[in-house]
Amino acid sequence: MAARRRVEDIIDFSMGNPDGATPPHIVEKLCTVAQRPDTHGYSTSRGIPRLRRAISHWYQDRYDVEIDPESEAIVTIGSKEGLAHLMLATLDHGDTVLVPNPSYPIHIYGAVIAGAQVRSVPLVEGVDFFNELERAIRESYPKPK
Repeated sequence: MAARRRVEDIIDFSMGNPDGATPPHIVEKLCTVAQRPDTHGYSTSRGIPRLRRAISHWYQDRYDVEIDPESEAIVTIGSKEGLAHLMLATLDHGDTVLVPNPSYPIHIYGAVIAGAQVRSVPLVEGVDFFNELERAIRESYPKPK
């Protein structure tokens, strides 16, 4: 915060704030699309079908694995929603989850919402995070997911 008050050139990682201006062609496209009446509402809950198909094609090209865009590809409104849904889908009540500290808040809250127990692993200068992570895996009960 002191560096920010001194107006130093820092990159803000706190809330997904961009470190530069939005390119003009993106602003122009946004203005064009915002003027269309068919864009004045929510998209479909699983994501725009054409986008899901594009994701499926990308996955096929990248990993040589075919996924069904109707049942295996979803689009979320952001990383928080995606991580929260991932935790709800993969964690059971009482599971243990290891979370770096500091971390993005949804890493903790998503696990708590899913009913998991959260154990933090220090992510600080001078401490080997991976050694701490391995130790936490060995010493945690139940075994973390």
